[in-house]
Amino acid sequence: MNIMIRRPAANSAPSQDAAPQFIHLRVHSAYSLLEGALPIGKLAKLAVGNHAPAMALTDRNNLFGALEFSNKLSGEGVQPIAGITLTVDFEDNRNDTGHPAAAPSGLGRLPSLALLAMSEAGYACLMKLSSQAFFDPTETETAHVKFSRLEEFNDGLIALTGGPDGPVDSLLADGNDAQATARLDKLKAVFGDRLYMELQRHGTVDERRLEPKLLELAYERDVPLVATNQCYFATSSDHEAHDALLCIAEGRYVVEDDRRQVTREHNLKSESDMVGLFADLPEALENTVEIAQRCHYRPLGRPPILPQFVSAGDNASAEEQIAVEAEELSRQAREGLEKRLAELPLAPGFERKD
Repeated sequence: MNIMIRRPAANSAPSQDAAPQFIHLRVHSAYSLLEGALPIGKLAKLAVGNHAPAMALTDRNNLFGALEFSNKLSGEGVQPIAGITLTVDFEDNRNDTGHPAAAPSGLGRLPSLALLAMSEAGYACLMKLSSQAFFDPTETETAHVKFSRLEEFNDGLIALTGGPDGPVDSLLADGNDAQATARLDKLKAVFGDRLYMELQRHGTVDERRLEPKLLELAYERDVPLVATNQCYFATSSDHEAHDALLCIAEGRYVVEDDRRQVTREHNLKSESDMVGLFADLPEALENTVEIAQRCHYRPLGRPPILPQFVSAGDNASAEEQIAVEAEELSRQAREGLEKRLAELPLAPGFERKD
């Protein structure tokens, strides 16, 4: 479904002809369970209030909110982009047991990528990957997919490198530049011109330290830059409440330092705030708009698609098909009852006619 990027009508909005300068591509709703704190209804209101022409939802390892997000944002004149934050095992950092090596302290997870659906085929791949993230791991492992799944299901998908939690940044932070480069090459081999190097500026020491390396690597490997902001809550004043949510998720206390924490800057910033934050990298801002323009599909509701267990014929009407299936169900039920009555005794006080 093609959707033009436009600004929702509002008295205080800029001109309808004003070109967007930044699109949020890393928004987490409350469906990022015990991680995001933004109900989708509130996201729709915030998008309209910020005059956002488009927005991408990238909940962690699930698409629970994709249809609701699609309906509510499109209903407000905002282009919804279906996405996911997917945990990926690159299978290049394994311990002696053959299992993934422990993640950095406080994170407790493998690296993750952001994937955005460009088309219906891309959304089908998102659904497959989100399902396999829970089917593939053993019962003692957290949700994730192996890199081979990305090689299998990537048609119609745009990939962002994941920021500080991503497969490239995490290795650069450990000083493993060669392996980080190898991972980027693997991603580019799969996604080609659908891969973007993600830059985030939440004010952390690691972000500032790693950005020059990320820029050098992106230019060296010809991977376009994109500016993102991981949005977990609405405003900076929500930070304390969100911090408590993360503690609940991990069974920790707010006074502990060696746990997962995010900054006050992990809020849903305005377009002007993001433009100011990345004023020195206009290409990274422009690419957020380019990505939104490449993602022309949104999920739509549809009636349940059920198989035909019995066919009433090629020319049968819907009513005739239903009648044939109902009769088959009745026949099988009667046969099953006869079998049960032949094998099992009746309950005390009951006769066969009952």
